Amino acid sequence: MSASRTQKADLDWRDGLVPVSRQFQDPYFSLADGMAESRHVFLAGNRLPERLTDGFQVAELGFGTGLNAMLLAQAWAGENRPGRISYTGFEAFPMNPDDMAQAHRAWPNLAGLSESLIAEWRAGTKQFALGGVDVTLVFGDGRQTMPAWDGVADAWFLDGFSPAKNPELWEPDLLRAVGEHTKSGGTFATYSAAGHVRSSLADAGFEVERTNGFGRKRHMTIGIKY
Repeated sequence: MSASRTQKADLDWRDGLVPVSRQFQDPYFSLADGMAESRHVFLAGNRLPERLTDGFQVAELGFGTGLNAMLLAQAWAGENRPGRISYTGFEAFPMNPDDMAQAHRAWPNLAGLSESLIAEWRAGTKQFALGGVDVTLVFGDGRQTMPAWDGVADAWFLDGFSPAKNPELWEPDLLRAVGEHTKSGGTFATYSAAGHVRSSLADAGFEVERTNGFGRKRHMTIGIKY
């Protein structure tokens, strides 16, 4: 699909709580505990929140329900440090606002952030504040939109659907662009431990490490760019 033409997410629901993409036949988050999974993989995997400081930039391939953005905002607020941080989310198949609201019911302790996010989502706003985080949303095919981005991230959340089901978001050229848009000393984290993903990220300039995954998933992948 082209970057100028954005398709909406087409969903099924598992137990009325977990959205499952019909396009990719993959759930948006762990059936066991999506919030715990995100904290383990994306926050701890990038050594957050301890690295967060004024001006820190996070980017994500696969905005999805917005869970990772909300957890980032919660983590930054919990640090009680001065300043603001930034987040850029790339999403090819944005969710319907009502579907997003339904997914958020699984996380009542994020209710305030959820209300703010969904209000902006309904309004079609692409730049807004989510607590102490300045959010930018980029819609369209990440293979086109991400390389054209003029930002450079301190940390990446690589959270597309499974590489076996959504290979476009894990192509070597796109992961090479991730490396090009990462600061020296910047990091990435992903739930994927696929060998070709690790290899492509190593080729993109990261020192790659396979580490313990969440729940029943034995492994995930983290890395740092030197």
